[in-house]
Amino acid sequence: MKRTSIAHLRREYQSEVLLEKKVPHDPFKLFQYWFTEALKSKVFDANAFALATLSRKGIPSNRVVLLKGFDHRGFTFFTNYQSQKGQEISHKAVASLLFFWPELIRQVRIDGKVEKISSKESDVYFKTRPRGSQIGAWASDQSEVVPNREFLEKREKELEAKYHGKHIPRPPHWGGYRVVPNSIEFWQGRPNRLHDRLRYARLNKGVWHMHRLSP
Repeated sequence: MKRTSIAHLRREYQSEVLLEKKVPHDPFKLFQYWFTEALKSKVFDANAFALATLSRKGIPSNRVVLLKGFDHRGFTFFTNYQSQKGQEISHKAVASLLFFWPELIRQVRIDGKVEKISSKESDVYFKTRPRGSQIGAWASDQSEVVPNREFLEKREKELEAKYHGKHIPRPPHWGGYRVVPNSIEFWQGRPNRLHDRLRYARLNKGVWHMHRLSP
């Protein structure tokens, strides 16, 4: 079997041009446009992004989570507050997000502080989750060591019996976070590795400065 050299894996990027004069001054408007195009292009899990947080020792960790909403305040996702990412956020409330849409040869990097959303907002979203996902939020002590798969399945069945025919409340340890960005970078793949990179930096509330970065 012929082995492929990783060093020789490459392809040329032919795509749209990302120019300062053609983008809005508000990065959320550009994100909305790109996100809508990703959905139209049927990008697999277009709302998936890599979330990086920092441990108490300053060691970064990364995982993929799902975006569940965004507006001028920031980008929202939900998780177990006692999970590894939850504990790291409680210690140092900063994060970096990375969306990658290969079908469009685009990525968006977002850096900022993290804050919990209100209990009311978390309750509203939790009610929209499928019943199985609501049970799962109770069944899983996210990031904790468990003996085996059967342990989780047993807990799931116990909870299904407990809440059979009943309303499932949101667990107090589960809810939403909002990443409030201080910078948002838009990357568009271009030929000869001369990619387009436009970064918006927040100067103060509602005011952004945009500049081009060398690829």
